[in-house]
Amino acid sequence: MSAQSPTGEVRRALLAPERVTTREEALDRPSPVPAAPGVYAWYFDRAPAGVPLAGTSETEFGHLLYVGISPKGAPDQRQPADTSRQSLRTRIRYHFRGNAAGSTLRLTLGSLLAEEIGVELRRVGSGARFTFGVGEAAISDWMAEHARVCWFVDDTPWISESRLISELVLPLNLDQNRHSGFHTELSKARRTQRDQARALPIVPR
Repeated sequence: MSAQSPTGEVRRALLAPERVTTREEALDRPSPVPAAPGVYAWYFDRAPAGVPLAGTSETEFGHLLYVGISPKGAPDQRQPADTSRQSLRTRIRYHFRGNAAGSTLRLTLGSLLAEEIGVELRRVGSGARFTFGVGEAAISDWMAEHARVCWFVDDTPWISESRLISELVLPLNLDQNRHSGFHTELSKARRTQRDQARALPIVPR
């Protein structure tokens, strides 16, 4: 996996990975995930109920349902918008153990799995942040069992991300993915969780 690679090489690496990484492996120290910019792809051996799998890329590791990058690109897509120390390592580890306020993947999974695993989105602290509270642990457990990730080091990952989303069937991606047949349903599931959270008391920190 090398930096400044053509999108075709990124695509081949993510659609036919030699191996994928589990939650336990990603959170281990030292972590196998590089502290470098790049694109990552999430494979699931089981999708949340209702997620369509038709047309998605399937390997021995499951179905590719979501791609992401670190750092994020600026609106003009020529430079990183995120000037912090975000990298593949920090981002992937956060998806595996963080919360819905900082991980759109966790927000999506929690919204789709809410009834199955018994979680609900809540406003926390000042009320501006939404997380699944104690339910974040259940999301982490579900990901540990069903989610695997691979990556490709890339100095301009936002370019690769846009092309991958436009070319692949990725039902769990929302941004840049209005052409997805699942976009409306996923948006509704996330909106429902937010609406329910607004009707509930704020949870103190």
